[in-house]
Amino acid sequence: MALSSAKRALIAVVVIVCAAGIAGAIYVHRWRQPLPAASSGPAPGILDELPPDAPAIAYIDVAALRKLQGSPLAGLLGLTGTDPSRRSPERMDRDYAQFVHGTGFDYTRDLDRAAIAFWPNDLTPAANEAGENPSLAIADGQFDQHKITAYALRVGGRAETIDGRTRYTVPGKPTVAFEFLSPTRIAIASGKDPGSLLHLLAHSTRDSALEARIQRVAGAPIFGVARTDHLAPGFYADFQGSPQLEHVVRSIQSLSLSGQPQGGQIRLVLDAECDSMPNAIELSALLDTFRIFGAMSLSDPKTRRELQMTREQAAFVQALIQQAKISHQQDWVRVTFDITPAMLGAPPQRAHRGRSAASHSSSR
Repeated sequence: MALSSAKRALIAVVVIVCAAGIAGAIYVHRWRQPLPAASSGPAPGILDELPPDAPAIAYIDVAALRKLQGSPLAGLLGLTGTDPSRRSPERMDRDYAQFVHGTGFDYTRDLDRAAIAFWPNDLTPAANEAGENPSLAIADGQFDQHKITAYALRVGGRAETIDGRTRYTVPGKPTVAFEFLSPTRIAIASGKDPGSLLHLLAHSTRDSALEARIQRVAGAPIFGVARTDHLAPGFYADFQGSPQLEHVVRSIQSLSLSGQPQGGQIRLVLDAECDSMPNAIELSALLDTFRIFGAMSLSDPKTRRELQMTREQAAFVQALIQQAKISHQQDWVRVTFDITPAMLGAPPQRAHRGRSAASHSSSR
């Protein structure tokens, strides 16, 4: 039976409405889901040594990165190239060379993994130097306990025994305290009262929300997670001049960062979880604005002088900003960076080898 034009139009409208409804349902469902995990995996066991209420933690698997000789991430951390035990002191920082000589410990050779807890109170460098941002690190590796403790005492440190465990405190900016938990594990605290942080060592259960956030990035060899919903008031002091920016920053409930080598480059993924979708959208828009104007500002020599940045440093940051990818979904905002060897100043080896081979062929 032939359909009238009116019935055909009605059927077309119904089909369009149904298709729009299905598309809308898919769209709403997608935006109600959090962003997929950047590098999911189980939390490393060493994190269990950290206080469960620390607002920020970080982890690095140095042993895994040390095996990635072709990775820019390993190169950036100084974990590739010549055997560290054969490096000349002239090629190392003088203070670090003295430390290596005195303790027999070189992180590029002897550190296997480390987990760090932070209590950020202030973002200013002066506050960090004064020890107002306490931290507690647990490190696994190869340690010469006798040489390390002797070095600590030689530079003005003192030893004290508490509950049968010997603790060493070394003065400085900031003051550092440490104790050996086993022949291959050490706890190191820094801050105004680092000894009190060592009291926080415990095997206790982390908050389930923080555990879930850790598992979203724990598959990467280097990652960090921060709860930002109850930070100290001083943390927000630098944002008080811009009420809009302060509002958006205060809306961020957590931050997660993962660094994963992918072939010849490093993929850094920063996730921000906001308290609402509107604030996530606003944060995404602000980041896009900063990305555009930041790249323009860094091209100005006057800006580089004010920031005390070298031309190479400015070029790296500018390249990082220009290729950053910003996305948002539900309450989440994600910034993805792909750091290439060229951005780190590495020469284009493949192209060089290709030119050398071509010239050699032509000479024949």
